[in-house]
Amino acid sequence: MPESFDYIVVGGGSAGSVMTGRLSEDAKSSVVLLEAGGRGDSWLVRTPAAAVAMLPTSINNYAFETVPQKGLNGRCGYQPRGKCLGGSSAINAMIYTRGHRFDYDHWHSLGNLGWSYDEMLPYFIKSENNSAFKDQYHGNDGPLCVSNLQSHNPFQQIYLNAAKEAGFPINPDFNGAQQEGLGIYQVTHNNGERWSAARGYLHPHIGKRKNLQVQTGVQVDRILFEGKKAKGVVCTQNGKQQVIFANKEIILCAGAFHSPQLLMVSGVGPKDQLSQFGIPLVHDLPGVGQNLQDHPDFIFGYSANSLDLIGISFGGTVKLAGEIIKYIRSREGMIATNFAEAGGFLKTDPSLEAPDVQLHFVVSLVEDHARKLHMAHGYSCHVCVLRPKSRGQVSLASNSMKDAPLIDPGFLNEEEDVEALVRGYKLTKQLMDAPSLASITNKNIFTPDVKTDDDIRKIIRERVDTVYHPVGTCKMGNDAMAVVDSNLKVHGIEGLRVVDGSIMPTLVGGNTNAPIIAIAEKAADMIRCE
Repeated sequence: MPESFDYIVVGGGSAGSVMTGRLSEDAKSSVVLLEAGGRGDSWLVRTPAAAVAMLPTSINNYAFETVPQKGLNGRCGYQPRGKCLGGSSAINAMIYTRGHRFDYDHWHSLGNLGWSYDEMLPYFIKSENNSAFKDQYHGNDGPLCVSNLQSHNPFQQIYLNAAKEAGFPINPDFNGAQQEGLGIYQVTHNNGERWSAARGYLHPHIGKRKNLQVQTGVQVDRILFEGKKAKGVVCTQNGKQQVIFANKEIILCAGAFHSPQLLMVSGVGPKDQLSQFGIPLVHDLPGVGQNLQDHPDFIFGYSANSLDLIGISFGGTVKLAGEIIKYIRSREGMIATNFAEAGGFLKTDPSLEAPDVQLHFVVSLVEDHARKLHMAHGYSCHVCVLRPKSRGQVSLASNSMKDAPLIDPGFLNEEEDVEALVRGYKLTKQLMDAPSLASITNKNIFTPDVKTDDDIRKIIRERVDTVYHPVGTCKMGNDAMAVVDSNLKVHGIEGLRVVDGSIMPTLVGGNTNAPIIAIAEKAADMIRCE
């Protein structure tokens, strides 16, 4: 690699793909992307149904674990994070939701000017290429392909029938005029294939833009500073260490776990923690790694007699062979599934301004992130709290980026989150008990003996874990615990920004991939306008 570039982008996930793709549009600016994983362009990434095989493995996946969680009876949680170009957009369930207007207006109310819903909507529209919706809420020529599922699973209609029977509104577009209701999710697909952020923003330009270099298999070890100015990075590739300098800026897009870790091992963070590991202090910034938030999630599971539901059986194996052939020919059918095909957003209290729980209906019987298998066909339904009160942290295990950080989401540390899940449990149970679903159910696998509110609280503590949306560890703001300002520049440091989910001051009410892409679109505009 050359020794210097105008922009160094660290991390090739959703945000890093956007930043690299957009900044390299200017032929006068040189950009290098440094990604620790691989290219993220194999059939495992492109084929939607491969997602479930990737969750419990280390293929393109950091596969982190949390520290023991007091609120989960001491259990350690699982935290899959993408490790390839496209990052977690290359291993996620591909659901395209943006959150609620309330979320962004709340950011604005906290003093983050420019981040209201009306100011963010143009960036969602700019990023999106939606093949189904053409209206004022959607874009149709952006790099991120969004479409309806091509699985054509009849259980989608069964789910919708059950929703109507349970008295819930049906919503055909969770990203339109209103979010509340149940329905079928749109996904980041193009003709039945996964469309990661890298496929949209990065892969088309690799080897074609002379001002762009994309380097994979690169571990960024630390940021170099000259006083309070970020000057470059030390990185290792193929066992060889190199220093690369930034003429203009270094942009951290390493995610909610690695961005704060890299800041801390480089000397920017809480001084007491840095001194513990002998890291020379560059700037005391106590909020680095704090404010970790994630959606605590509970799963219902049922067995059912239907080969339309993905499971383990002789009949299922025979059908799967046919579905593979169908997918190869038309990119349709069971292999095009994202598993979490349906879901939606509900209020546990009608007086709330926005829905406070989200459902993910899965056409398979899933337990422990698909790490525990059942010899049965069935379905599952997740329910998560969208705006938890609990806060956790990411801290150092050592002074090296080669060691995973200590991840503590603080799940259910606040009783308010438990009570919100109790209410969400009851709403979801109404849906699960609706005639259309109850009539095809063989067995309630996880919750047959749950009768009282105390039973619900007990099983919540026993079974809750992440639904894969960690954010907040380099939060945007102007208070004492903020890490970046509203331009995403690191407080007290020159030449350094953070652009990823870690900058969210609070969680959004929905899946986080689309918001992170929009954040990066906005950040790219900020840089171009300076």
